Amino acid sequence: MFDKQKNSRDEVSPSSSFQSSPSSAPVPSNPGSSSAVIGKTVVIKGEVTGDENLIIEGKVEGSINLHAHELAVGKSGEVNADITAKVVRIEGQVEGDIIGNDVVTITRSGNVRGNIVSPRVTLEDGAKFKGSIDMDPGESANRDARVSAKVPQISVEKPADEKAANHPAKNTGG
Repeated sequence: MFDKQKNSRDEVSPSSSFQSSPSSAPVPSNPGSSSAVIGKTVVIKGEVTGDENLIIEGKVEGSINLHAHELAVGKSGEVNADITAKVVRIEGQVEGDIIGNDVVTITRSGNVRGNIVSPRVTLEDGAKFKGSIDMDPGESANRDARVSAKVPQISVEKPADEKAANHPAKNTGG
């Protein structure tokens, strides 16, 4: 008699990344996980951090840090920020660098201007992208760590035989 109807946002696909439906924002793939939504009329300026998945349909300027979670920028989403997340899916516009710990996907409606660092990157047919892609983040992370630690440059000394030629031997006797 009384049938419970599921909201379409509560239904989750078993795939390994955000899914998109034509009538709603992309939903996360992890069953039971919650997602925060930044709506179409919301504008955020500053740092966005969290311990849950995030869907952006509005505007965000600053930085987004969701290291262990998923981020989706919906078709109406506009992001001018550096992004760090486990999984990143772009359907809208992003201007900034993206670090995806697992995968970064730019869909055919996505438009990205910035650099991407991730072990897996997918650019769907029709996606717009301007920047660089680094799919060996271990190498760049090591390089960045050296730069941020301000390790002094190693100077290369001349071979011993050249040093001897340029510096006369000491007079030991006489």
